[in-house]
Amino acid sequence: MSQPARLSPGDTAPEFTLTDDTGAEVALSDFLGRKVIVYFYPAAMTPGCTKQACDFTDSLSSLQAAGYEVVGVSPDKPEKLAKFRERDGLTITLLSDPDKSVLAAYGAFGEKKLYGKVVEGVIRSTVVVDEDGKVFLAQYNVKATGHVAKLRRDLELNNADEEPR
Repeated sequence: MSQPARLSPGDTAPEFTLTDDTGAEVALSDFLGRKVIVYFYPAAMTPGCTKQACDFTDSLSSLQAAGYEVVGVSPDKPEKLAKFRERDGLTITLLSDPDKSVLAAYGAFGEKKLYGKVVEGVIRSTVVVDEDGKVFLAQYNVKATGHVAKLRRDLELNNADEEPR
């Protein structure tokens, strides 16, 4: 197992086309001209991933007002993502990457520590892509809880307009 190559600001974001929870195809190029937050998470409907997805959903209208779209990517099948959306009332775009090729291209799959053991898996990561398809910000090994608030600070967005759950 090896450490995946990580993206850095200024890199061209790897193009992808993945299936969303409704079965529609979504490509990174669909977002050209807008900023997009692409975040990678291990598994739908687990506590940390649920918290993170709900935080992004709660922040979506203010992020969109600031010019950002949000896309969550996991290895889950579209059917499971549809259940996740329904169960938690998610409004963000959820994409399925079952072969983990996009996760790998973004440096979000590889060696990580889990309960003190080194395992291979999804590295919770967030990549902000600018209007021209370039990486603006790349964060790896992020925490599920509090990540959206930290990301908003890093992007210099005001936190005052979040909707409480």
